[in-house]
Amino acid sequence: MKERYFDDRLKIFALNSNRPLAQKIADYVGVDLGKLSVDRFSDGEIQINIEESIRGDNVYVIQSTSAPVNDNLMELLIMIDALRRASANTINVVLPYYGYARQDRKTRSREPITAKLVANMIEHAGADRVLALDLHAAQIQGFFDIPVDHLMGAPLLADYFIANGVAEYAVVISPDHGGVTRARALAEFLKAPIAIIDKRRPRANVAQIMNIIGDVRGKKCIMLDDMIDTAGTITLGSKALMEQGATEVYAAATHAVLSGPAIERLEKSPLKEVVVTDSIKLTPEKQIDKIKQVSVAPLIGSAIKRINENRPVSPLFNNRFTEMDDENEQ
Repeated sequence: MKERYFDDRLKIFALNSNRPLAQKIADYVGVDLGKLSVDRFSDGEIQINIEESIRGDNVYVIQSTSAPVNDNLMELLIMIDALRRASANTINVVLPYYGYARQDRKTRSREPITAKLVANMIEHAGADRVLALDLHAAQIQGFFDIPVDHLMGAPLLADYFIANGVAEYAVVISPDHGGVTRARALAEFLKAPIAIIDKRRPRANVAQIMNIIGDVRGKKCIMLDDMIDTAGTITLGSKALMEQGATEVYAAATHAVLSGPAIERLEKSPLKEVVVTDSIKLTPEKQIDKIKQVSVAPLIGSAIKRINENRPVSPLFNNRFTEMDDENEQ
């Protein structure tokens, strides 16, 4: 049985987007999930009732703003407001997946920046801190005027590939130029080189591969991205890598969005495995044999305890999770 956490002022609440992950996080921390009900009025409006006192408590609300993104986002905003009005000491929003993150800048005239809009909404609702995992764009941290702790999935993915013998003769592939920093982080954990897929996007969710920069012949290729949405880039990239002489191709991503034709594309692709985390709850039809899930519960649970105890969070993304040493924090 998991040892109970010593601070009874720490409370963890789960909304509807990913309750299994929230339960794993609470179990890891050593607390019970807070009691609340999330219902709907007959016209579809969301009604939340917190069924225990949280006055003076440090509250952590776990909610991925994944599909249905608007419903999950509205649940989160209403919950923050309820916590603020119930006199919580601090309101800490845990976002395993941050929806609307891909619209982080203007690329065309008269286009919104919805990643900033969502940040404004969370902050003005009353949040004191945000704990996020693998934001699509690192600059989103600066969209908030409250503290943001930005965790990385690379240490957990590295542990998976090392434990399963994939790290030897591996090369980490960035699916575009913008993902090089993310690919380099995983490559450092695996002690592997990197390569880059040169692609262009003629329109949203459509990718065309132009070239592969780097040597992949005779290598086990690990294509790394922050998310897999329609899987167009991943599947096209896997075919191109095999044509260039790769022996095996794996896909790795923190967020399994998997919308539209993603599952069909993955099943037909030459990918050996698709390794993702449980930041987004997979529905039964998406739980195919090729997809392997790694839980982020220990990572997020450790971050929650560190924040609550005013300890540094940085060791959680500077080291592989299995090599964490609490005595050597920086």
